[in-house]
Amino acid sequence: MPLWQIDIYPAENEIDREGARTSEEIHELGIGDDVPVAFARSFLVQGELDADQAQTIARTLLSDSVTEHAVVGMTSDNSLSQPPAGIESASSETVRLVNVLPKPGVMDPVAASTIKAAQDIGFDVESVRTMRKYWIDGVDDETFQTICRRALSNDSIEQVVVGPLQMDQLDVGSPYEFELVRVPIRGLSDDELETLSREGQLYLTLVEMQTIRDHFVALDRDPTDIELESVAQTWSEHCSHKTLAGRIHYRGVGADGTAGADQRQYDNMLKETIFAATQTIRKRLGDDDWCVSVFKDNAGVVTFNDDFHVCFKVETHNHPSALEPYGGANTGIGGVIRDPMGTGMGAKPVCNTDVFCFAPPDTPTDQLPPGVLHPRRVMKGVVAGVRDYGNRMGIPTVNGAVYFDKRYLGNPLVYAGNVGVIPVGMEDKQVYPNDLIVSLGGRTGRDGIHGATFSSAELTSESESLSGGAVQIGNAITEKMVLDVLMQARDRGLYNAVTDCGAGGFSSAVGEMGEQVGAEVWLDKAPLKYEGLSYTEIWISEAQERMVLAVPREKWDELRELCESEGVEAAVLGEFKPTGQLHLTYHGETVGNVSMAFLHDGRPPVIREAVYEPPAVTPVDLPESVTPEQTKQTLLKILSSLNVASKHWVIRQYDHEVQGGSVVKPLVGPQCDGPGDAAVIRPLLGSTRGLVISCGMNPHYGDFDTYHMAASAIDEAMRNAVAVGADPSKIAILDNFCWGYTDRPETLGSLVRAAIACQDVAVELGTPFVSGKDSLNNEFSYVDSSGEKQTISIPPSLLISAMGQIDDVSLAVTMDAKEAGNLVFLVGTTQDEMGGSHYCLSQSSSGGNVPTVNVPVAKATFAAMHAAIRDRLVRSCHDLSEGGLGVAATEVAMAGGLGMELNLDAVAEISTPGLDPTVLLFSESNSRFLVELAPEHGPAFAAIMKQSGVRAAQVGTINASGKLTVTRSGTEVLDLAIDTAKDAWQKPLDW
Repeated sequence: MPLWQIDIYPAENEIDREGARTSEEIHELGIGDDVPVAFARSFLVQGELDADQAQTIARTLLSDSVTEHAVVGMTSDNSLSQPPAGIESASSETVRLVNVLPKPGVMDPVAASTIKAAQDIGFDVESVRTMRKYWIDGVDDETFQTICRRALSNDSIEQVVVGPLQMDQLDVGSPYEFELVRVPIRGLSDDELETLSREGQLYLTLVEMQTIRDHFVALDRDPTDIELESVAQTWSEHCSHKTLAGRIHYRGVGADGTAGADQRQYDNMLKETIFAATQTIRKRLGDDDWCVSVFKDNAGVVTFNDDFHVCFKVETHNHPSALEPYGGANTGIGGVIRDPMGTGMGAKPVCNTDVFCFAPPDTPTDQLPPGVLHPRRVMKGVVAGVRDYGNRMGIPTVNGAVYFDKRYLGNPLVYAGNVGVIPVGMEDKQVYPNDLIVSLGGRTGRDGIHGATFSSAELTSESESLSGGAVQIGNAITEKMVLDVLMQARDRGLYNAVTDCGAGGFSSAVGEMGEQVGAEVWLDKAPLKYEGLSYTEIWISEAQERMVLAVPREKWDELRELCESEGVEAAVLGEFKPTGQLHLTYHGETVGNVSMAFLHDGRPPVIREAVYEPPAVTPVDLPESVTPEQTKQTLLKILSSLNVASKHWVIRQYDHEVQGGSVVKPLVGPQCDGPGDAAVIRPLLGSTRGLVISCGMNPHYGDFDTYHMAASAIDEAMRNAVAVGADPSKIAILDNFCWGYTDRPETLGSLVRAAIACQDVAVELGTPFVSGKDSLNNEFSYVDSSGEKQTISIPPSLLISAMGQIDDVSLAVTMDAKEAGNLVFLVGTTQDEMGGSHYCLSQSSSGGNVPTVNVPVAKATFAAMHAAIRDRLVRSCHDLSEGGLGVAATEVAMAGGLGMELNLDAVAEISTPGLDPTVLLFSESNSRFLVELAPEHGPAFAAIMKQSGVRAAQVGTINASGKLTVTRSGTEVLDLAIDTAKDAWQKPLDW
């Protein structure tokens, strides 16, 4: 069968933008300067095609006739390997061709779309593989190899061929020949069990492996490979949360600071802290309880209006994103979108969120450990992955954050969230005996093998080659088609239950759905992307865009016809049987038979010790006297620091307007460049009732005390939501713990202390946790040049996401200054809390008191602010967080294109006595807002604050000067031009 190669180049008068971008990236990564690069997109098309048909495909489907030029030939045609015009001046002897193409088993959405499009116009195309071609000139062999490895390809998912492409260089895989594999576990020693767990990528503990061995000894047989894999994914940290839900003896610092004074014994730490907080709040609410479904489905569900509930879920996709940033983030957002789709009887996604943690993008290339991708490449790939999936599905990305710390070098964090709406009455589901097990959506491939177990282990310099199969590549168009079918099928009552096919693939989805019943699965019935998959690979593959449904037999024909009419593939994989067993077959032969009880209840409890003692507090070394120019330079340095600088480069790649419900955007103000505090959307366009989405996180505080880090994260998420108008009495929150290796008592202790804070603060604020997710063992190990093992552990990183509600979106407030002459009020008390502040980070100082939360004061402050916003007294509102008052005031003035003058004497009146100007400007004390009011509303606003017992004072005014000026006792403290500030703030990530 002919194999045609189609290369797509820029047209003669067009710029080779991808070649120039690649050359720039080579420079940015520190690999080489001014390296000439030419680029072409390439397709390998196999089918019964003649030359004219291949030319038609090239012209009509694959290229733009105005801006691109297509060249078609057979793969043996040597002219296809010649450098294009963009690099023609170089000597052909020094130019080298690099072909980069996906490895077999890696999802290739463009190839799939090309096949479908070619077949739609009547051409017999059997297979397509996409490829990128680069011509590199003027580098030595070592540099060339580095460019191929670090700038052009990713070994975990891509194959590199240097020089003209030959057929025998293409790895095409091979058919699968059935052979039932049994694992002789019964006779293994403890050392051999640990070896099997590690080398088989099961990542189970010795006690767990012993439990599995003993179970099969009792059954008088060895497990099959698929049985062992089923147990491993069900018991994985990712799926069972066994550390947080385990037995923990905790010894922590007491309220008086005494080490070990706080001793607690948890049988299930997660249930007794996070879950318990929600139960306490719900009992207190009684008949007014607005929680609907919490911690029992794919997403947490709360009430919204008489007709609809809303749900929210945030997941992490850290390890895959470390290996393949684009694919990891792409499928991270795709997977979390499927969580609301699989909640209850199915929710419609209405918006996305994302939060990223990276190492600094300017990290020198020579400081990268082996096996680590450059942070700049990771960041660009992650952002592109989330961008493409959300935009292509037509779901707005409305809220998020980006954090930087060198400790994320080996383990970037990728948090992805999705909010959905679900009709009242559709929040529950139930599997019935004899329901059919139906797979809906994408086909199953080898992508995502061992994803659930792999995500539960630490990364090493070998992970790229050992666990490349754990990376998945998504196809957003397929998922959009699945969503459209699912919503129709839901409303027509064509299924009894649905869940997403995420971590663990069919193993997890069917195993969880059939837990109370039993299931028989016919693995040979699963639609496959290509031949060659074993029965075990079919079962545990995490190929994307798949949902699993429980369908009554009498509804199957109608569902099948609906799917066919929409071009979505559906297949019956088996049935739920009331046996209490998970029975797996392949072409009629039993390959696995495990009791549901052992799968879900047989795991031995994790028993661990946890110890935590915060480091000793050291004073901040503040200068005795500071000139206005020094204060100005300090503020500019903070504004230009990566954690404070504008994230507009990220935000502007996302479509936050699609679906038409966006009210408060990620960037606000007349020029749409101010940092909004939270998103406000109308999920139902026929109603003015709105949702408010925000987040809070500050890993630097965890270096001081993870209790106060967690408390501050909740406070920040709450005040961001309140700042735009959310009602603080109805805000649901989610927790996402990303931690290091929790087998260490001190690391686990820091996590337990954070969970205790979550319980304490949530109960008092009345903010129930409705969902959450943890990602542990986020560490990277490698052997350095001296042969010593080195480990990079992420800082304790707790993300709190908040979903609030606003009765009328017309009441929403933004943070940009509105009008000269308006009053500026500071709400909340400033204290000597510089620990972990961006001032200290900018000065390389590690001392100070970490910000704490006075929860009763915070609760009163949030309620008072909401009352003032509800009464339409507030023109603008901005929370004080990174950089304190100095940064908040600058951002308000910048966003509005105006100026502001502040009087620190007025700030001092509502602050801890004796604070110097530096602390007043840069302390990051919690529960504070900077508020703009029309002059006539000042007295009413002050009265609300006073009646609520909240400290507030007029500290300045808005003016048209284009400057931020600050005085203390009549003396100038700061004089900063807003244009100068904006330039410093936007420049670091203005890529």
